[in-house]
Amino acid sequence: MAEAHQAVAFQFTITPEGIDLQLSYQALNQIYLSGVRSWKKRVSRMRNSLIKGVFPASPSSWLFVAIGILATMYMQSDPSMGLISKIQHLHVSLSSQGQTMLSALVFSTLLWLSLILALRFCLKLLLSYHHWMFEQHGRVSNTTKVWVSLVRLFSSRKPLLYSYQTSLPHLPVPAISDTLSRYLESVRPLLTDPEFKRMTNLAGQFESNLGNRLQRYLKLKALWATNYVSDWWEEYIYLRSRGPIMVNSNYYGMDFLYVTPTPVQAARAGNTITALLLYRRKVNREELKPKPWRTPCCFNSFEKHRNTHRTLFFFSYDSFHHFRHGYFNSSWIFFSKVCFFNNKRALSCLCPPPPPPRVPWAQIRKQYFSSGVNKRSLDAIERAAFFVTLDDEEQGMKGDDPAGNLDRYAKSLLHGKCYDRWFDKSFSIVIYKNGKSGLNAEHSWADAPTVAHLWEYTLATDAFQLGYTEDGHCKGEVERSLPHPQRLSWEIPSEVQAQASSSLAVAQALADDVDCHVFPFREFGKGRIKKCRISPDAFIQISLQLAYFRDRGGFCLTYEASMTRLFREGRTETVRSCSNESCAFIRALEGRETEDQCRRLFRKASEKHQNLYRMAMTGAGIDRHLFCLYVVSKYLGVESAFLKEVLSEPWRLSTSQTPVQQMELFDLKNHPDFISLGGGFGPVADDGYGVSYIIVGEDMINFHVSSKHSCKETDSHRFGAQISRALQDIMTLLSADAKTTSSSSSSSSSSSSSSSSSSKDKKLL
Repeated sequence: MAEAHQAVAFQFTITPEGIDLQLSYQALNQIYLSGVRSWKKRVSRMRNSLIKGVFPASPSSWLFVAIGILATMYMQSDPSMGLISKIQHLHVSLSSQGQTMLSALVFSTLLWLSLILALRFCLKLLLSYHHWMFEQHGRVSNTTKVWVSLVRLFSSRKPLLYSYQTSLPHLPVPAISDTLSRYLESVRPLLTDPEFKRMTNLAGQFESNLGNRLQRYLKLKALWATNYVSDWWEEYIYLRSRGPIMVNSNYYGMDFLYVTPTPVQAARAGNTITALLLYRRKVNREELKPKPWRTPCCFNSFEKHRNTHRTLFFFSYDSFHHFRHGYFNSSWIFFSKVCFFNNKRALSCLCPPPPPPRVPWAQIRKQYFSSGVNKRSLDAIERAAFFVTLDDEEQGMKGDDPAGNLDRYAKSLLHGKCYDRWFDKSFSIVIYKNGKSGLNAEHSWADAPTVAHLWEYTLATDAFQLGYTEDGHCKGEVERSLPHPQRLSWEIPSEVQAQASSSLAVAQALADDVDCHVFPFREFGKGRIKKCRISPDAFIQISLQLAYFRDRGGFCLTYEASMTRLFREGRTETVRSCSNESCAFIRALEGRETEDQCRRLFRKASEKHQNLYRMAMTGAGIDRHLFCLYVVSKYLGVESAFLKEVLSEPWRLSTSQTPVQQMELFDLKNHPDFISLGGGFGPVADDGYGVSYIIVGEDMINFHVSSKHSCKETDSHRFGAQISRALQDIMTLLSADAKTTSSSSSSSSSSSSSSSSSSKDKKLL
């Protein structure tokens, strides 16, 4: 092969005349540059490790401590209280002056390290303060003001991406009585009186008997582990799943809604890959500056996005691994190390195996892909940075049926043709024929905010930094000396082909059953909601409750994902959005109660939802605690009727908000067409809905609704219509209140002006 020949740095042949040595200076130069890059990376990693290791101090602070100690000793003072003289006796081979100098430096280093540990402990105490989340907006207590000043003081050194990791507090284990009390409160509106009494008795028996024993083991783990939830959540919720992860676990992200930067597929792929590699370099160098919260949070999952693959195993759970390089799929032909030229060089059939039940494919992997050419090709894919598919379809909001095309776009990203995505990769990029793009992400390594951060950077860099020429090709000079793509070879026996056909049938049935509906809600956005002095998330969640009640005629257990990244290695917690307060409001609204009564109940429900969200973010959630207690019970080999029933309850309404503008790389006000569609996921329950929403700018909310065609009681388009109706009905209710308040304020102002004018007239008379 030509590329293999070019890779040889030197050749020699033995002839009768002697040894003929041929050197390739180009290859030697590449070897030299590769070594330089490698050493630069090592030096950068060492530098970052040093900076993080001494944070919140700086490496240069050691010099100030050492100079201070030496200066005090020069003034005939001993700041060490005799420790320096004791250290001197350990250096008998040095002169007296040398012993004094070295002992002072050793003491300075020990003092410096002690100060770092003390500062880190103080910072951890500061970051454990979460009372600021429960204060009313605009009413900040003096304690919180002092806390903010101290946190800013620690943050003044422009920390690296992972500088705060070791200073973040550990996730606390809630008191079992508090968790059970909150759980019973959350299910009260869903149960009849006899059912609730039975559940209360089960909870009481659990607390008085088995619960406290399990709690002690869990507290022991919390003392030992960095996070008492994350490792079990990753293993038991994701990696131990034996069913297809397509639709059931993976989720997707979409392109801009109105804009396609280029119609040239290869050019869009080239810029997207470049942007992703630039993002990877920033993560490696810890140069990313995410949108700051009021307090630092955990970015542990950011380092897992690169070269990560979920590996099938025959036993009860999978694992994922980190590797290093790039992989490509075009029309089901596999290539590695793909390069794009401005002249749109075409990438001219084995396809990825469909997402099967995982045990049969684990057996096939062990038997047919553990050696030889298959292992080498599979390793090339699994060690790749990410997976790219050049799809032969066109997607986006186009044509005579833009709404229907958005639905097909979402389904394509969620499952594709079932055999043209590599669902086990950390994420797979999809570039469509018309230049539209998207991604499919595996769930075990990270949650949606991490992937949304990556995708937001990629889209912004592609559109605003890299850009395209007028004819849609990549900018820059053509480099024709780059190596050609390397096609991967496979040996596929008939047994594997038969299993692939069987798995494809299962996957196709699963994909066909998914009912996706994506729609932008343009009537209003968070700007108008905030004018009503309501949290946008609470407004949307209560609207979803109202929509579900109208769609199904009742309430259900509702899952809303909340982040716990205020804690080290924190991931998510569940907010049980269906509360007594939200149900009371919906019953009043549907029961035609007075508008004042409905508004009062709505504000009460909104405040309750905000409090539930804050509790979840600060480690006082319900479901992760109960989940971990259940895992402990399984390890101990004991059964709990209460835990078994709690964890088997179906989430018929699963919701999630996708964050946007995490990095503020461009202003939506100046570029309103560059609105992202966000992303979505499949339904969690067979008879339920999955709803993802993204609050875009001030005037739009994008919704992604999913359900299953096989369930006659669900319909994604019908539920989407109910969501739109619920949003508008609640806004109408609150707007009437705002108008009344405005008119009363205006009339009181007019009355005040009139009385003032009258009093002036009296004085004049």
